[in-house]
Amino acid sequence: MLRPGSTIGILGGGQLARMLASAGARLGLRAHVFSPAADDPAFEVCAARTIAPFEDEAALAAFAAAVDVVTYEFENVPSDTAAFLEAHSVVRPNPRVLALTQDRFTEKNFVRGLGIETAPFENVEDAAMLAEAAASLGRPSILKTRRFGYDGKGQTLLREGVDLAAAFQSLGGAPCVLEGFVPFSREVSVVAARGSDGAFRAYDVCENVHERHILALTVAPARISAQTAAAAVEMARKIAEAADYVGVIAVELFVVEEAGGERLVVNEIAPRVHNSGHWTLDGAVTSQFEQHMRAVAGWPLGSTRRHGVRVEMRNLIGDDAEKWPELLAEEGACLHLYGKKETRAGRKMGHVTRVFP
Repeated sequence: MLRPGSTIGILGGGQLARMLASAGARLGLRAHVFSPAADDPAFEVCAARTIAPFEDEAALAAFAAAVDVVTYEFENVPSDTAAFLEAHSVVRPNPRVLALTQDRFTEKNFVRGLGIETAPFENVEDAAMLAEAAASLGRPSILKTRRFGYDGKGQTLLREGVDLAAAFQSLGGAPCVLEGFVPFSREVSVVAARGSDGAFRAYDVCENVHERHILALTVAPARISAQTAAAAVEMARKIAEAADYVGVIAVELFVVEEAGGERLVVNEIAPRVHNSGHWTLDGAVTSQFEQHMRAVAGWPLGSTRRHGVRVEMRNLIGDDAEKWPELLAEEGACLHLYGKKETRAGRKMGHVTRVFP
């Protein structure tokens, strides 16, 4: 267990690292952020910084020597970087989780191996394999790159009549997975934490609405039955325990309505704090960011109790952030801006939460 005043090393310097650093500072934990980008928003709030490529082993060694534990704000950290740091420091979550979640095919096989349902899927490494997979899974189906996809990037919808070879090449000819269609009624996620002692705490299952493949709105709690919510949390617990996970984890799921009730299908795992957990900053006793810093420091996990009867979080994407004066004037609205210097279409610039008593 680290003492207050210890330093948490964070790989990546985006808004998630910014909020992690701020949450840790309130508890007397210092954040040392490592990122290749000199203008990352986390650098404005951290105690120390390293600006260097993730492949720079000299910089990584110095970083590891300056921190007490290493974590990361996003899952696309090079696997060699995580392995190098593990030889020099404690890394939480462990690099094996990172490798697992960087590859969609590996991740889905892991989840399925736990007896948890995923969308039907097939590995695709060339156009011929795609033709076979499409014949097996049917259309519509979704072709996704196995690695480095987020917010709708690295995927394409296959409808009847789509040229399969062209679709495969549109994703760079990289290894992919083809996912069969899931007739879901809503998308939900479980944001939870597992401590180094095996303690597990989950927030209320939340419901997510996407616009143009980007999360637009999260509402907690989700409009699902108590039994379905409990089953979703149990799935997250099972995944975290099987991966020997330490830190905050998010599990995205589809809810399928059937005559006998609701069925859950796991979509993805995120080995980090998650956009759908931002509501906890103002809507829960312990935010997901504080919870993650507690977990990686070896501290007791905090309460996940929700404030109010309902909490909503809306992302401010692109020019949405220009509404900041009216949001500040709105009673009950809690505004969070990420300090990004450039506004771009589709870029997450901040979010606003509303807690309904």
